[in-house]
Order: sequence, then structure tokens, then C-alpha cells
Amino acid sequence: MIIRKSTKEIEAMARAGRVVAETLALLGESMRPGVTTHELDEIAEEFIRSQGGAPTFKGYHGFPASICTSPNSMVVHGIPGGYRIQEGDLISVDVGVTLEGFVADSAYTFAVGEVDDETQRLLEVGQTALEAGIAEARAGKHIGDISAAVQKTTEEAGFSVVKSLVGHGIGRTMHEEPQIPNWGEPGRGPLLAPGMTLAIEPMINAGSADVVLADDRWSISTEDGSLSAHFEHTVAVTDAEPRILTLAGVPV
Repeated sequence: MIIRKSTKEIEAMARAGRVVAETLALLGESMRPGVTTHELDEIAEEFIRSQGGAPTFKGYHGFPASICTSPNSMVVHGIPGGYRIQEGDLISVDVGVTLEGFVADSAYTFAVGEVDDETQRLLEVGQTALEAGIAEARAGKHIGDISAAVQKTTEEAGFSVVKSLVGHGIGRTMHEEPQIPNWGEPGRGPLLAPGMTLAIEPMINAGSADVVLADDRWSISTEDGSLSAHFEHTVAVTDAEPRILTLAGVPV
């Protein structure tokens, strides 16, 4: 069942989203060679709690950390630990915050220092694919319109979308209906209506779309070892333009 939110509930999600965005901005400032992903996790948790929120991911189905940190060929769900960030790394960071009973969720892939032109293009296409998906999050459209926009943007640039992982509805819990694939056909899937809140999250690879699950049962990486990028916003469908609830403070 798709749960539509009231104006008051969307405002609560936006307050959670502000904390998410500010956490990502803070982590961006801390993202430098020599820092461990565990240190980033500590920075994130301390800040989230200082804002009255709770890190949604911590303890979720047993996840042991407050954020996900996924370097280079790791697509999503990386567990922060002893990995020491290096010059030229890509670090995808996923942050969820629960505040006032509502959840907001966003992800950003950071380039650490200088990266080559093709890596920079992967990041730019990932952000453009997210923007294309968000632009379709309008009343009267369908989930498939979001999916098709992400896929078209990604594949026309020569990259691949991960098909075994999806975006999702979000609200009082992190994962609600509907699922939002990053591939599909326009006009298919559930009809979008005002009050729907969606976590739209392109996960795109420089090489093959195929992924593998690590022995930790969380971390998912590209099968061929190619680089991956992950960008995400929590978005509300309104009577007019899509409203991004995790925007303020996100790096540009």
C-alpha cells in the first residue's frame, strides 16, 4: 500500500531532510586522504544526534553503523570501518535520519581530490540521471516515467544502471511502497499522486550492471570491478513541481 502524506507530515520529513543534507555537507568537508570511513561514521552520528535526530540505518536489520560508505567499485551498503580514504577515491555516502517520527534519506558520491575525466563524467551523469528522475515525479505521471528517465540518461552516456537494486517509498519507515527501479518503460507502474514521498536513487556503473554481495552480507560491488556512483534525494510529489526534501546544504 502506498502511503500518501499530509502537508504537515511532509514538513516533518523536510526537517529530517535538512539534517540529512547538512550531514552530507559536513562529511564532504571531512572527506580527505587519511581519514577512515569509521571516523566519518562517528562524525555523522554525533552531528545527527546533536540535531535531535537518530541515524536511521543504525541497527536496521542489524546494520552496525550510522551511515553507508562505499568506496570506488562498491555500489551501496558499505560498512564504515578501517578503510583509509586515498587521493582519487570515489566515496559514496548514504545517510538516513529519523526525526519527529519521519525518515529522510539521501546519498552523494564524493570525489577525493583530482579524478580523471571519465570518472568525473560518471559523477556528472549520475547527478543528471537523478535530476531527470526527479523531474518526472509529478502527479499524473507513473513510477515507470521516473525509471525510464534515469535509464535513458545513464545509458545514452555509455554507463549502466544497476537493475537488482531500487529506490523506494519513504515516510514513517525507511522503506515503503512503491519500489522505484532505475530502469523501465514510461507510463508503467503506480500512478503518482500528491502526498507520495519517494527516495529516488540512481546507482550507475562505469562498466557492467552486474553486482556481487560481499561476505559481510551488506556491501554490494560491481562484478567487474568498475567504478560506481550513487546519488539520491527524498522527493515529495505535489500539486505542482516535485519538492526535494533533502536539498539544503548538499554539495553542488
